[in-house]
Amino acid sequence: MFEQGHKRITSRNLPPTFKARDLYKAKPWLFMSYFFSQRVTETICTMSFNGKFELQSHENFEPFMKALGLPDDLIEKGKDIKSISEIVQNGKNFKVTVTTGSKVLQNEFTVGEEAELETPTGEKVKAVVQMEGDNKLVTSFNKIKSITEINGDIVTNTMTLGDISYKRISKRI
Repeated sequence: MFEQGHKRITSRNLPPTFKARDLYKAKPWLFMSYFFSQRVTETICTMSFNGKFELQSHENFEPFMKALGLPDDLIEKGKDIKSISEIVQNGKNFKVTVTTGSKVLQNEFTVGEEAELETPTGEKVKAVVQMEGDNKLVTSFNKIKSITEINGDIVTNTMTLGDISYKRISKRI
């Protein structure tokens, strides 16, 4: 934390436009202790996932869903539907809602803590979601590794089961 005027600034009340270089310019001696605080590092480095995203394309949908054990009729119905994903991020807390036709899948989790997540098949599993870098969420459950990465207005989700990878590319709307 550091003081700006008479107001005490901590990692919990940083303005959204806060940049580490601002602190370095203002008080370089304080920069080092402040920057290496775990909470501040997360605040400074974490890119915002907030937004609504529409599926633009996907690869290996049918083989992946067959490997998960979904029936052919559901796979056929789902392959051409454009889903909408809404991500609400508040620090390390996330709420992800994926709407595909009439099916709504919703998961809430805190990075680094165990949470109950719903899989694409509707099964509930316990898993821990980790953040890698400032733009990637990674988790594993039921032999599936899921990586969700945001770059600008594009969210890429890759789920891998054995040697089959299913890749979803969505764009911010």
